Amino acid sequence: MVTDGQDARSKSRAAQSPGNISRAEETSMSSSYAEFHRRSIEDRDAFWAEQARLIDWQTPPQTICDYSKPPFAKWFVGGTTNLCHNAVDRHLKDRADQPALIFVSTETGQEKVYTFRELHAEVQRMAAALQSLGVKKGDRVLIYMPMIAEACFAMLACTRVGALHCVVFGGFASGSLATRIDDAEPTVIISADAGSRGGKPVPYKHLLDEAIGLATHKPAAVLLVDRGLAPMNLVQGRDHPWGALREQHLNAQVPCEWVDATHPSYTLYTSGTTGKPKGVQRDTGGYAVALAASMKHIYCGNPGETYFSTSDIGWVVGHSYIIYGPLIGGMATIMYEGTPVRPDGGIWWQLVERYKVTVMFSAPTAIRVLKKQDPAYLTKYDLSSLRALFLAGEPLDEPTAQWISEGLKGKPIIDNYWQTETGWPILSLCNGVEKATSKFGSPGKAVYGYNVKLLDDQTGAELTEPNQKGVVAIEGPLPPGCMQTVWRDDARFVNTYWSSVPGKLVYSTFDWGIRDEDGYYFILGRTDDVINVAGHRLGTREIEEAIASHSNIAEVAVVGVADQLKGQVAMAFAVLKDASALNDEQAMLKLEGEVMKLVDGSLGAVARPARVRFVSVLPKTRSGKLLRRAVQAVCEGRDPGDLTTMEDPAALQQIRELVSQA
Repeated sequence: MVTDGQDARSKSRAAQSPGNISRAEETSMSSSYAEFHRRSIEDRDAFWAEQARLIDWQTPPQTICDYSKPPFAKWFVGGTTNLCHNAVDRHLKDRADQPALIFVSTETGQEKVYTFRELHAEVQRMAAALQSLGVKKGDRVLIYMPMIAEACFAMLACTRVGALHCVVFGGFASGSLATRIDDAEPTVIISADAGSRGGKPVPYKHLLDEAIGLATHKPAAVLLVDRGLAPMNLVQGRDHPWGALREQHLNAQVPCEWVDATHPSYTLYTSGTTGKPKGVQRDTGGYAVALAASMKHIYCGNPGETYFSTSDIGWVVGHSYIIYGPLIGGMATIMYEGTPVRPDGGIWWQLVERYKVTVMFSAPTAIRVLKKQDPAYLTKYDLSSLRALFLAGEPLDEPTAQWISEGLKGKPIIDNYWQTETGWPILSLCNGVEKATSKFGSPGKAVYGYNVKLLDDQTGAELTEPNQKGVVAIEGPLPPGCMQTVWRDDARFVNTYWSSVPGKLVYSTFDWGIRDEDGYYFILGRTDDVINVAGHRLGTREIEEAIASHSNIAEVAVVGVADQLKGQVAMAFAVLKDASALNDEQAMLKLEGEVMKLVDGSLGAVARPARVRFVSVLPKTRSGKLLRRAVQAVCEGRDPGDLTTMEDPAALQQIRELVSQA
C-alpha cells in the first residue's frame, strides 16, 4: 500500500528521478572512465547532483557538498529523504509483486520469498512495534541478531521512523556487546533466542542478558524473535516477544519519517587501536546516493534481477549490499544463514541457479574454502544468469582469483577494496561506465568520487611513478556515503584518520599499496601490520602472496613475531590442499624448504619466514576473517584476547602446540 501523502510528493520527486536525467548528462555519464572519474573530482558538485537523481527526495538538496569545516563533509544539505522509502516504498508502483527479500537458511531448512509488497507490510509492523516501545526519531536501536528475515525488517523499520540502528555481529561475547550498548545507549535492543551454526543452535539470549547486566546503560525494552531453537527466560516488563507484537500491528501503516540528508542513519562499530571500538557514523542522503550509483556503475545490477551477497549484517558489506544497495536498486536480495559447505560445497551455486542470480558478492576466504571442495560443484548447476562475482573483505590473492575464474568459465572476477568507514568501494572496476579487464591480485582503479593518492609515510610526499610503495590515502572531502565522524567523538575521527600522514590533512586507509602503469592498485597489507626485520620493512601480504603460489598451499597467514636479534621475524602458518602427509615430519620439512625457496625467489632472502608451519585450519571469526593478531599473540606467548567470535577454537590450540614444540 502506498503511504498517505505519497501522490502529493510525486511531483517534488519527479524532477529527481533517474528517468529525468538529460541526454547530455547520460552522454557524459557513459564517456570513458578516466573522464568520468576526473569529473567526479574536478566538477564534484555537478557530478554528484547527477547521481543524486538516482534516488527519491521529498525536498531536493540545496547545497551538494558543504566542506567548509575540513575534514567534515556534509552532503546534499537541505535535502530530505528516507532510506526505507528508497529501498522499499518507491518500488511499490512498478514491482510490488516482484521478489524483494529471499531468506534462505540451510541451518533450519527454511526458505521464504518476500515481495516488495510483503516486505513493505512486515517493515511497517516492525516499525509500529518499535514505536509502541518508545522509539522516536534520533533514538538508537541495537540489533543483535542472526541472519534471519526479521533482522532485515528491523534495520529498515529503524530508518523508516528516523531511528539509528546499531547492528552488532550476532556472536560477540557479553563484554564486547556491553561496551557497544554503553556507547550507543539504545532505547530498544532487538535480538533472538539463537542463531545456528553447523546445524547446532548458538544461543543469544543469555549473552544479551549478561551484557545488559554488565552495561551501565539499560535499554527500556528488548524485542525478541523466538525461533524455537533455544529456551528464553523473559525479564518481566522489559522483554517483549516479537510474535505477540506483530499480531497487534498486523495492519499497521507507518509513514516514512522524512529526514535531513545529513541525519545519521546508523552506527557500526569497527575495532580500534586503543581497544575501544569506534562507532562509524553514516548519514542518510549521501549513503543512499552512493549505493544507488554503485549499483549502476560498479555492480551493474538492474531492477527485477537478483543479488546474492554471502556476508553478514553484522559487517558493513551486509549493510550496504545485503540490505540497502540491492533494494534501492530494485533488485531481490538473498539473505543467507549457513556456511558455504552445508549441506555440501555446491549450495551457493545451487542458489545462483534457483534464483537466477546476476550479481554475486563474497570474500576471498570463502572462495578458498570452496577451493578445497569437489570442483564438480562448479559445473553441476546452471550459472548462466551470473554476470560477475565480486570479492572484498581482504586482499584477493592471484591463485584464488585464477581458480575461481577458471571454475566460472571466465566470468568476470572483480575485487573490491573498501572499509567499514567508507561504506562502499574505494578501488574497483566500474564496468557500468566503461568495460575494463580484471587484473588478478588487484582490486582495480580509484572509484569515482575518491581522490586516491599514494603517499610516502615518512614525508607525506605523493608518489606518482608506477610501482612505488606508499600509504593509500584519500584527499578530502570523502565522497557521499563515507563516515561522517566517529559517533560522539569528532576528535577521534580527526586524530585517527586525518592526522597520520606528516604535513597533510588526508584520510589514511592504513594500507600499503602500489599502482601500476595502467592505474591499477595492488594492496600490500596494513601499515600497522608491517614487519620490521633487521631494519627491512616487509608487508605480510607480500609474503603471503609468495607462499600461496605453491601448488599445495590452500591458505596462508603470515604474522610478525618479536625476535631479540632482528626485532621481528615473519612466521607463516599454511593450510594444505592435500593434508594426507600432515603428520609426516620429513614430508613437512621438505615442503617447508620448497616454500622458503619460493619466497626467496619472489621477494629475496630477507623476506623468508623464520618458519612455515602446516596446520589443518587457520583461526578465523565466524564471518571468515583471519585472526592474525591472535596468532601473533600466541607466537609471542601473550594473551590472544577475546576469542568468542572464533569459528573453531581448536585452530589456535594447534598453533599453540606447534610453537611450544620449537
